[in-house]
Amino acid sequence: MGEASELPPNMNGLIPHEVKKSPENSEKQYKWWLQMAVYTFFVLSGQSVGTLLGRVYFNNGGNSKWMASLVQIVGFPILFPFQYITRTTEQNHNEHNSNKLFPRLLIAIYVCLGVFLAGICMLYTTGLQYLPVTTLTLICATQLGFNALFSFFLNAQKLTPYIINSIMLLTISSILLVFQTDSGESNKSSKKKFAIGFLCTLGASAGYALGLSLTQLAIHKVIRKKSISAILDMAIYQNMVASFVIVIGLFASGEWKKLGKEMEGFGLGKVSYVMNLFWTGVCWQVFSVGCIGLIFKVSSLFSNVISILGVPLTPMLAAIFLHDKLTGLKAVSMFLAMWGFVSYAYQHYVDDLKMKKMKSSGEVSEVSPTSIG
Repeated sequence: MGEASELPPNMNGLIPHEVKKSPENSEKQYKWWLQMAVYTFFVLSGQSVGTLLGRVYFNNGGNSKWMASLVQIVGFPILFPFQYITRTTEQNHNEHNSNKLFPRLLIAIYVCLGVFLAGICMLYTTGLQYLPVTTLTLICATQLGFNALFSFFLNAQKLTPYIINSIMLLTISSILLVFQTDSGESNKSSKKKFAIGFLCTLGASAGYALGLSLTQLAIHKVIRKKSISAILDMAIYQNMVASFVIVIGLFASGEWKKLGKEMEGFGLGKVSYVMNLFWTGVCWQVFSVGCIGLIFKVSSLFSNVISILGVPLTPMLAAIFLHDKLTGLKAVSMFLAMWGFVSYAYQHYVDDLKMKKMKSSGEVSEVSPTSIG
């Protein structure tokens, strides 16, 4: 799994140092949990609000897939001040340790991840355009299963019976949605469009999961540091590359010519159109920082677990604010998705008990990589 110096911790399947209780260790532990809480809040809030704002865009006359994709990644400039502050602080404390040995490799990583991210955003946007939020978020639940599979091959992730059970349940919960034919959906799509939206969202989930695993691999093999500035660097540069790709597509497709007319005809008005795009961009940058932060501090799989934890949150908000209906089929699908998450979470609990037992017997003296179960 690579190097690990974070406390506490068996969240990523790493058995921590057996340490004596001291104010210093307690402070580190407190700081670690505080960072986890902040990154978790970023993921859940950014994902939920960003998805709803994207739905509002399409519901009120927005029709540009390229623009809807661009706002998911183009908000990276808001991170520049934070990048400067954190980098200055870390340099003052001699904590900043840029990896100057592999500048070309780092650039290649950012470019590849950025291009990959642009493709994922396009697939996700297509799904968002053709599917209601409730259906979309439940299909996205499959990304946990995909992530476990990719992590098995790329990050030496162990697939235990509980993880396999989680993958099966999440996959079944997604497949059930193919048979959804509720005429009361806020986004009335034809069967053909529904099928396209389903396949694109499923592809986006698989691509997103692969991207997380590749990000973790890059972190442990190349970047090898877990500072806040490194998290911001990863978020900024890959989003910068992805934005460049999407902008090229926007102009090449000719959709940029229609944006003025689109703003004029937006159901909520011009100001709301601009504010919708702006806050959508902000929300997805918040999500990006939280997601990458969890990968840096724990693992890609744990980051994805937190993202899936927001699955029931978005449909509930959509039902309240966008009047999406929670049908019986969706309720079953949501139940299976949550069951899959609980199955995965229980594996963490089993690992934690095993780790505590080993510590109490004095068998653990140093960090040793082991797979999460």
